[in-house]
Amino acid sequence: MPDAAKRELMGMAAVWWREFKVFWREKSRIVSSIVSPLMWLFLFGGGLGASLSVGDVSYRDYIYPGVLTMSVIFGSVYFGLYIVWDRKLDVLKAVLVAPVSRISIFFGKVLGGCTDVFLQVVILFVFSFLFPAVNPWGIPLALVFLILTSIALVSLGLAIGSLLESLEGFQLVTAFLIFPLFFLSGALFPADERLPAWLSGLVVINPLSYTVDGVRSALLGISVNSFYLNIGVILFFAAAMLVIGSVLFSRMK
Repeated sequence: MPDAAKRELMGMAAVWWREFKVFWREKSRIVSSIVSPLMWLFLFGGGLGASLSVGDVSYRDYIYPGVLTMSVIFGSVYFGLYIVWDRKLDVLKAVLVAPVSRISIFFGKVLGGCTDVFLQVVILFVFSFLFPAVNPWGIPLALVFLILTSIALVSLGLAIGSLLESLEGFQLVTAFLIFPLFFLSGALFPADERLPAWLSGLVVINPLSYTVDGVRSALLGISVNSFYLNIGVILFFAAAMLVIGSVLFSRMK
């Protein structure tokens, strides 16, 4: 392997390792990333879902794939906040002057963010036995959808972080994006013909609708779209965000 390629890979690995260590040291962040989705499942799903069901599936079981996706959304996009924070502490400046390309640094950060989200999702899958309708054999396929979505959203978060210089601005912009993406993904309701036309249209153009549908199909056997449509949209979304994120990160001042 050429020395230049080896240097780029080592730089990428170093950035990944740094992001992983930062995540592992923040125990409160790990706990909150697990407790918050469980509260949605057992308080919201158990309270509202006590009198609801979707077909033969209880409402709490039905929203389990949606809450997994919610964990990925919030954990991935908000990872870009560390770009803004590192810039304030001049840590980012020290990283950017390293003898590796910004593309390698960007991909190292994407890998670090996806690793953090992967660990959170794996812990949530440990609780899948509490949901009788969940098929444990579908967990590997569900992970594929969630990891691809995490790649897309970590890239999106880094792209936003590259454009903004204040923590408040980042939080405002991401909140404006995250909540519509989540609530219009079909995570909490069936995305079928019963929806009003205007709402159905918004669900269709939301790429995270295809993540939720893919994960729900893998775990519960319930789907609106075909597997190939779901995986195709998510792959395109991930590729597009990687390109956009890497370009904006490379141009960051």
